[in-house]
Amino acid sequence: MNKTSSNQPMDKSATLNEAQRDMCSGYAVGAVGVLVSGSVWLISAFVATYFSANIAIWTLLIGGAAISPISSIIEKFMGLNGHKKGNPLKNLAMESTVWMIMCLPLAYGLSLQKVEWFFQAMLLIIGGRYLTFATLFGKRVYWFLGASLGIAAFLLFRFEMKSFGSLLTGSLIEIVYGIFMYVFYRKTVMKIGSE
Repeated sequence: MNKTSSNQPMDKSATLNEAQRDMCSGYAVGAVGVLVSGSVWLISAFVATYFSANIAIWTLLIGGAAISPISSIIEKFMGLNGHKKGNPLKNLAMESTVWMIMCLPLAYGLSLQKVEWFFQAMLLIIGGRYLTFATLFGKRVYWFLGASLGIAAFLLFRFEMKSFGSLLTGSLIEIVYGIFMYVFYRKTVMKIGSE
């Protein structure tokens, strides 16, 4: 397998576009993380159905914490090395993760009022985080992914959808976008490889 990102440090004079290209090539445009996240939502949907919504909350939280390490393992298997040392965008992903973690008590507090609200709040929180990925990867598709999750959260809340429906919706949105992004990434890699 070809390594798509070298271990060489990034030049300090790198432009934003160069930093974004490095993130895209090192993480397959973020497609792996989106697909893993969608899978966690799908597993949580089945947990909500066969066990309970409260157990599904913990499944989503614990699974969510595992998204990054699982994605890293898959990316290594695919031959991806992540970003170059010194990439100025490296902190943006961590900062948006910290922001998301700081929002978790809000979502949990909503679940104490109505358990379904936790999942709808998480769709909003994760959708908001994906908006920062538009800058991280330089891809507008993340605006659409974030907006899709946000609109879905509003509609699910408005129509009082149960936990399974909210979890399944989040899963389907992320999996569809993740597949689209991965196909885009593969076409881009093949195009560059044939030049």
